[in-house]
Amino acid sequence: MTLCPIALAVGCKKCPAFKICPATGVLGDQKKDDSGKSDKKG
Repeated sequence: MTLCPIALAVGCKKCPAFKICPATGVLGDQKKDDSGKSDKKG
């Protein structure tokens, strides 16, 4: 569940504090397993 107002409005990656935010997996729209890398195959 996304609780951060910035994540709700524009998404975590567009937030100016994304790189230093400790709560992207808790309050934002990022999954806890995501370390900022895209591992899509195919």
